[in-house]
Amino acid sequence: MKTIEEVLEQYSPMISALIRKLNIYRDFESYRQIGEIALWHAWMRFDVEKGDFTPYAYRSIQGAMLDELNRENRFALRFEVKEDAGIDEPTIFAEENRLPEWVEHIGLSAKEKVLLQNLFVDGQDMAELAAHHGISVSAIKKRKSRTLEKIRNYVQNDEIGKLER
Repeated sequence: MKTIEEVLEQYSPMISALIRKLNIYRDFESYRQIGEIALWHAWMRFDVEKGDFTPYAYRSIQGAMLDELNRENRFALRFEVKEDAGIDEPTIFAEENRLPEWVEHIGLSAKEKVLLQNLFVDGQDMAELAAHHGISVSAIKKRKSRTLEKIRNYVQNDEIGKLER
């Protein structure tokens, strides 16, 4: 049987062809390396009695590249940056470590104002708040959802714009 260097030299065009076939136009060298590693694994596992090496190598290289593409896609979906998060997840309400004045005009209860303060100004997470108040995390989520819905309705009615004029 050939050495791995000879196999790599012989099947290098196959790796390049698969990179083109899978429309990989970035991280070209990473995918070439993934193909070479897959070729090496195929070379190590191949059983001469089971048939020809070329189709086995092709499927092994293609599978490794598709696995990496899928892994990258899952990562990209999981950690996608959203440009317009809207009012659902405000990162900070005020630079002065307090809620803005217009929050007083919405008609929120004292508990809702404290919740906003704790979540968005103080930066506490829901688990901390749930433990502090002796309720479940889902209860905190429901309170947050209802409070944000009140704010959304208020904003949609353009009440904040009227206050600032």
